[in-house]
Amino acid sequence: MLPKIFLIAIISFGMVPIYAQETLVLSLDSAINYALDHNKKLINSKFAVDASVQKIKAAIAQGLPQASAVLDYTNYLGAEAQLKMNPAAPPVTIEFNPTSNFRASVNQLIFSGSYFVGLKLAKLANKVSEQNYQKDILDVKEQTIQSYYMILITQKLISILKENRANAQITFKKTNDLANAGVIEKTDVKKLSVMVASIDNALKSTERQLELGYNVLRLQLGLKPDQAIILSTDLSAIQKKYIQSAFLTNNFNIKNNLDYQLALLQNQMAEKQISLKKAGYLPTLVATYSYTKKIKKPHFDITPENMVGVTLSIPILSGGQRLAEVKQAKINYDIARNTEALLTDQLTMTEKQLRYNYNNLLEQFESQKMNVEVAKDVLTNMNRKYKQGLISSLELTSANNEYLTAQSNYYSAMIKLLNAELALLKINNNL
Repeated sequence: MLPKIFLIAIISFGMVPIYAQETLVLSLDSAINYALDHNKKLINSKFAVDASVQKIKAAIAQGLPQASAVLDYTNYLGAEAQLKMNPAAPPVTIEFNPTSNFRASVNQLIFSGSYFVGLKLAKLANKVSEQNYQKDILDVKEQTIQSYYMILITQKLISILKENRANAQITFKKTNDLANAGVIEKTDVKKLSVMVASIDNALKSTERQLELGYNVLRLQLGLKPDQAIILSTDLSAIQKKYIQSAFLTNNFNIKNNLDYQLALLQNQMAEKQISLKKAGYLPTLVATYSYTKKIKKPHFDITPENMVGVTLSIPILSGGQRLAEVKQAKINYDIARNTEALLTDQLTMTEKQLRYNYNNLLEQFESQKMNVEVAKDVLTNMNRKYKQGLISSLELTSANNEYLTAQSNYYSAMIKLLNAELALLKINNNL
C-alpha cells in the first residue's frame, strides 16, 4: 500500500502546477505586454511590415543582374531544302538535322529613372507600414487598458452589490421576524423584499457585464474563450497612478502624433509619384550578354557562341498619356498637402476638446466621490433609525437606492475619466 500512497501523492502534487498554469494572472502592465505579443490584429500588422521589407528587396533586385538559361531540342522530321548555286548544276539538297542548344544570358539594367524612383517609393511604403504598425500598437494598448479598467470597476460594483444585498437580507430577516411577531405590518416586509429582489437583479446584470468584459479582454490578448484570467492590479492603485492632471499642463506637440506623421509620409509618397511619372520621359539602358552552346549542330551553322549587346529605349510619343499622368500626380500631391493641413487643424481642435472633457470629468469625479460618502452616511443612519423604529421601510429603501445610484454614478465617472486620460495620452503618443 505504501508505494500506492506515494504514487497518489506525486500525482496530486504534480497536478497543482498544471492547474496553476491554466489561470493567467495579469497585472495591467503585463496584460499590455501580453497583448502586444499575442494580439492577432497586431501580428497581422507586423506581417505587413515584413512584407514591405520584402518588397524593398524585390525592387532592389530589379536593378541587379538578371540571368536565365534555356535548353532546347528541335527535330524537323526529315525535312529537306534545295539550294541551287549554279543554274547549270543540279540543286544541292540540304537535310535539316535535329538540333539542340544551351543558351545562357545575363541582363543588367544600366539606367532607368523609374527604377530609382520606384526604389525610393518602396522604402517610403515600408515606413508607412511601420507607422501603421505603431498606430495598431497604440490601439491595442488603449483597448486592452479600457477592458482592464472595465473589469476592475465591474468587480468593484459586484462587491458593493453583494455587501448591500447581505445588509438588505439581514434587515429583511429582522423585519420579517418582527412582522411574524405582530410588532409591525406585513407591508413593510413586502417592501423590503422588493428592495432585496432589485439588488439581486442588479447583481446578476452586473455579473453578466463582468463576463462580457473578460471576453473582450481575452480577444485583445489573443486568448481562447475559456482561458481563465485573474487581474492582479487593484483599482485603488490605478486611481493613484493614472488619475492625474500634471501632464495636462504640457503643450500639445503635433509632431509626436502618429496620424500626423503618417500624413507627412503620404505627402512624401505623393511627391515621389510625380518624379515617377516624370521618369517615364527618360530613356532606359540595358546591357545584355548571351552565350550559346551547340549540343547538336546542323550541317550549316553560322551562329556565334558569344554575344554582347546594349539596348537603349527612348520614349517619343504617348498621345499625351505621360503628360496627363504627371498632372494627375501633381493634383494628388496637392490633395495630400491639403489633407495634412486639414488634419493639423482637426488634431489641434481634438486635443483641446479632449483636454476640456478631461477637466470636466475630473470635476464630476470629485463631486461623485463626495456624493458616495454622503449617501453612505445617510444609509448608515437610516439603517440605525429603522432598527430603532424611527423610520419606515420605504424611507430605508429610498436611502438604499440613492446609495446604489451614487456608487454607480461614481464608478461611471471614474471609467469616463480614465478613458478620457487614455485619449489624451494616445493623441500625444504617450500611451
